[in-house]
Amino acid sequence: MSKIGIDIEKAKQILQQGGLVAIPTETVYGLAANGLDKNAVLKIFEAKNRPHFDPLIIHTNSIEKIKLWVNDFPEWAQQLADVFWPGPLTLLLPKKTIVPDLVTSGLPNVAVRIPNHKLTLQLLESLDFPLAAPSANPFGYVSPTTAQHVAAQLQNQVDYILDGGTCDVGIESTIVGFENNCITVYRLGGLAVEDIEQVVGKVNVQVNQSSNPTAPGMLKSHYAPTKPLFIGDVADFIKNNRSKKIGIISFYKDFDVEKSHSKTLSPTHDLKEAAHNLFAAIRDLDASDVEVIIAEKFPDNFLGRAINDRLQRAAAK
Repeated sequence: MSKIGIDIEKAKQILQQGGLVAIPTETVYGLAANGLDKNAVLKIFEAKNRPHFDPLIIHTNSIEKIKLWVNDFPEWAQQLADVFWPGPLTLLLPKKTIVPDLVTSGLPNVAVRIPNHKLTLQLLESLDFPLAAPSANPFGYVSPTTAQHVAAQLQNQVDYILDGGTCDVGIESTIVGFENNCITVYRLGGLAVEDIEQVVGKVNVQVNQSSNPTAPGMLKSHYAPTKPLFIGDVADFIKNNRSKKIGIISFYKDFDVEKSHSKTLSPTHDLKEAAHNLFAAIRDLDASDVEVIIAEKFPDNFLGRAINDRLQRAAAK
């Protein structure tokens, strides 16, 4: 089992030596390596069993550093960064050749962000390279929101786990780029589209479920438990499947199943709280004795859109 701790200096040394460190962010835990070192980045793909056609996000602590690794930082990006960084926003920008093609899966743009987590920002400030860091879990499985989730999943495949507690946001960052003269959202996430539009006006939402992604987190099947997950009318599903042990994921309603099998994400109807609790709820039900998981569809606005996106990808199997 990988060691868990809060030793930033130890994490720094491992990363400088080309090793892997799990880092906390406000969204989910990331599996980090030197984003400019192709051999270190390759270890991420190997540890996660992640296909090389799925690009990574690089993380750092300042726009000044980001400008060392991208060819352009346009006005629209500056506007969003001024308001939402550090935070759950990733920008897709044209990369410089210093960024290995392995990071971007051979694509011309690199995904960059400044995470909003005190411990990780301290680590990033001490480094002269960015950290490539997808979620710290086996490829396709539910993303981790605690250090213990990482340890349980990756075990000895990560050299050190930096423990920053439970992630505040609980789902991955929103990815934004520019295409056909329009600001475009490629992945729904912890920053609502409505909040982005308050800053830059109307945006295009192009959240493809693709086998050939142009940005991280676009694959059709992702964030999935080992047990079958369906989205639909929970009450009707319970009525027609009384012989099965059913796990429930709901927004705020209570349903007639065993209490430990029912995960109500926000009794106060708060979509941010629901997003924060989503992945932990899926994990808990996956580890329980339920045979099947049924989730209701969430309101399709603000962070409800991102929750529905994650549930759809989790149910895609």
